Amino acid sequence: MVKFVISAILVWGALAQSVWGNLQVVTSYPYIADLAQQIGKDQISVTALGSGSWDPHFVPPKPSFIAKVRRADLLIINGAENEIGWMPPIIKRANNPQVQPGSRGFLDLSAVVELIDVPNNLSRANGDVHAAGNPHFYLDPHNIPTLVQTITERLCELNRSACPIYQKNQRVFQETWSQRLEVWDAQMRPLKGRKVIQYHKNYDYFFKRYGIHSINTLEPLPGIPPTTKHLVNLIEQAQQEPVHSVLLSVYQSKKAANFVAQKLGTPTIVLPHDVNSLKEVPDIFSLFDTLVQRISQ
Repeated sequence: MVKFVISAILVWGALAQSVWGNLQVVTSYPYIADLAQQIGKDQISVTALGSGSWDPHFVPPKPSFIAKVRRADLLIINGAENEIGWMPPIIKRANNPQVQPGSRGFLDLSAVVELIDVPNNLSRANGDVHAAGNPHFYLDPHNIPTLVQTITERLCELNRSACPIYQKNQRVFQETWSQRLEVWDAQMRPLKGRKVIQYHKNYDYFFKRYGIHSINTLEPLPGIPPTTKHLVNLIEQAQQEPVHSVLLSVYQSKKAANFVAQKLGTPTIVLPHDVNSLKEVPDIFSLFDTLVQRISQ
């Protein structure tokens, strides 16, 4: 009987350690999932709701998302209203008190970076403007260490026994990231002052970091599809201040981009905007490898 009790205790302890050591982490986008996985490794289980090939503003709210959020110990979102159109109903229907906004199991990454393009006033006449500012802050590679530090700290809060492992993984990540940053910065340095046109303001943080000037967007207003009148005006503008290329993300239509590029005699370049947006972008490191390589064409 004693041996049975002892065996039961050992089995229960092993199961408990497995549960405690593997936090269930759900993220809105693949890049966040990869950052969490880089830190948590085999101590966590990570699921990204959105796909890297989707428009991050319009993720279809699948019923399976509700079940995933219901089981989550930690929900990490990009924030700055990037998920405003699809995440709140999922959180509400999941009815998981652990991941409600304001709880330890809810993490908004936009709260730890400085946002740009914060509007002075809000009006639907200005298009689909984010009240908090431009939400694509993660595309500045110099912001990634801050995001990783924030994720590490939150994982440690939720599982203190695994904190030394998280912190060790973070140190390894940060050392490698610093080395890659030096390479990316050197590759981008010659591009300072280059002028481009982008479809949407996805890459403003990246451009600001490296001194690239986006003279305009193919969208007449944020979230509004290109119109013939706007494209004609854009071509006239670009003829006055020559641009190197027309840039767009994988989920955006090439039709307007190719039209403008052909009129200007410049290339159309498709850029990755998230992990898994292209087959050669399986992680956060390859995201910036590919972004730098493609924009340097």
